[in-house]
Amino acid sequence: MTNPYAPPRAVVQDMAAAPGQLTPADRGTRLGAQILDSLIFAAMVYLPFVVVMVMTAGFAPLMSENEVPQVFGVAGLIALVGFGVWLWLTITYLKRNGQSIAKKLVGIKVVRADGSPASVGRIVWLRNILNGFISIVPLYGLLDSLFIFGESRQCLHDKIADTIVINA
Repeated sequence: MTNPYAPPRAVVQDMAAAPGQLTPADRGTRLGAQILDSLIFAAMVYLPFVVVMVMTAGFAPLMSENEVPQVFGVAGLIALVGFGVWLWLTITYLKRNGQSIAKKLVGIKVVRADGSPASVGRIVWLRNILNGFISIVPLYGLLDSLFIFGESRQCLHDKIADTIVINA
């Protein structure tokens, strides 16, 4: 005799995504890519500035008043060159396949919600710059990040830009 109060039972098999079907990127992979992108940016822009400043700090007492601003200028110029290289690489990868440097390394990319390629403008302006301005609102950054736990795996910045992050 079957129990009328028992929960329904069904056999469910995991299925791989059908060809052409979009597979959302794992939450951990997205987090890893975000952290890696931040580290890459820091290594290309901030690290050269800090290295030049630390290397010359021991010589500061030996420098004249005119040489100290020159060191800041050189460090700033090196950081600016690093920023230029980072920007060129990022825009190149975004144009090619909707990927940042780290997204390319971990094998994920940004596309429109319908699967079509996302434009560089959509990614930069809506996902990054507009989201940065909205982040002025207290706790928005936390709320934006927590949306990743929804069924669609879209953060608020993805919803704003009508994009999803998928396996490349």
